Amino acid sequence: MKSRYVIIASALFLSVASIAQKNEIKAAEKALKAGKSDEAITILTGAESLTLNAPDAEKAQFLFVKGNAYLDLANKNIEADKNLSLAAKAYQELLEAEKASGKVKYSTQAATSIAEIKGKLINSAIEDTKANKDAEGAKKLYEAYLLEKKDTINLYYAASTYVNAKDYDTALKLYEELKVLNYSGKGTYYYAVNKVNGQEDFFNTAADRDRMVKMGTHEKPRTENVPSKRGEIYKNVALIYVQQGKMDLAKKAVSDARKANPEDTSLILTEANLYLESKDMDTYKKLISEALEKNPNDVDLIFNLGVVSAGAKNYTEAEKFYTKVMELDPKYINAYINMAAMKLDNEKAIIDEMNKLGNSADDMKRYNVLKKKREDLFRSTIPYLEKAVALDPKNVDVAKTLLNVYSALEMTTEYKALKTKM
Repeated sequence: MKSRYVIIASALFLSVASIAQKNEIKAAEKALKAGKSDEAITILTGAESLTLNAPDAEKAQFLFVKGNAYLDLANKNIEADKNLSLAAKAYQELLEAEKASGKVKYSTQAATSIAEIKGKLINSAIEDTKANKDAEGAKKLYEAYLLEKKDTINLYYAASTYVNAKDYDTALKLYEELKVLNYSGKGTYYYAVNKVNGQEDFFNTAADRDRMVKMGTHEKPRTENVPSKRGEIYKNVALIYVQQGKMDLAKKAVSDARKANPEDTSLILTEANLYLESKDMDTYKKLISEALEKNPNDVDLIFNLGVVSAGAKNYTEAEKFYTKVMELDPKYINAYINMAAMKLDNEKAIIDEMNKLGNSADDMKRYNVLKKKREDLFRSTIPYLEKAVALDPKNVDVAKTLLNVYSALEMTTEYKALKTKM
């Protein structure tokens, strides 16, 4: 008999608890409707313990109201980042609860809210990166990925942004996750501009995007074909190891990457650069030759070989590569810009020596030699800068550099003509 009384008492307790929870949920809903989201959160927090043994339907309702309250706070810019995360967590728990119970009541609305939160996180992350707050932006991109893991592109962007934030340990962790997922990023992406906020939204399929455009919520649809990012992922892993002084791990990472992506010539360049940094010139030259054998007329490859050589202060080699690019593609503007920039880098050494000279006859003689050398250097850059300006008249930085060269050489007519066009 005693045990029977215990069972009855337990049932009575659960019944009372259930009624209490329902009352708390109703009170929270009432507060939310009145625009008092913070009050709703306070009520729900006090009733949290009552959800442990609550029926799945009540638990789902509790989580739905909780998610709505946190999202409302975020929409009012009250600790937006924190409340977006808390809202997303509540909605995800709701989806799990209804999936477990097999009874779907709030899941559709919760999924819509999750999509809204994901969009807000991504847009906020973009604003963070524009403001050089890369760490904050990376965190939001990763949270967006966790909300919908099929959108692995957000994981990729989070990793890249953590690199920009110089949080190499976290970036490495995310890159390793991408490698496990065998992420490539290759595919066709669909975008359209959201009419409400003016931001460009990403869609998984053309049908999803076109439907929103047809509904009138979006405009300016565009499609983008994106090449594989797998080589870049392995390359960044290697570069992180270089930053950490782990050269052996860096070399292994690139070696593994090349085995997995034998056709990716960018990886050959990455590996060559590693051996260049470790002063193994024989292996470096061997890898450069291998890259050229694979793609003797690939202008992007040859240009990158010029960049690598210039970075190693092998200017003769770099000039050869940049010239080759210009021959293969006379409109490859970056080859002209880099060639001019590389030549102008030599000005500093000339200026430094000129500043150290005194007023003796020998010093004045040396000064004149250096002055002519500097002028000759400036003249050597003119053809490349003029070509770059002709290819891209709106490139203000290149135009300003050319103006400075004209000014230094007292080429007044050319200076005025260019200044007029700017």
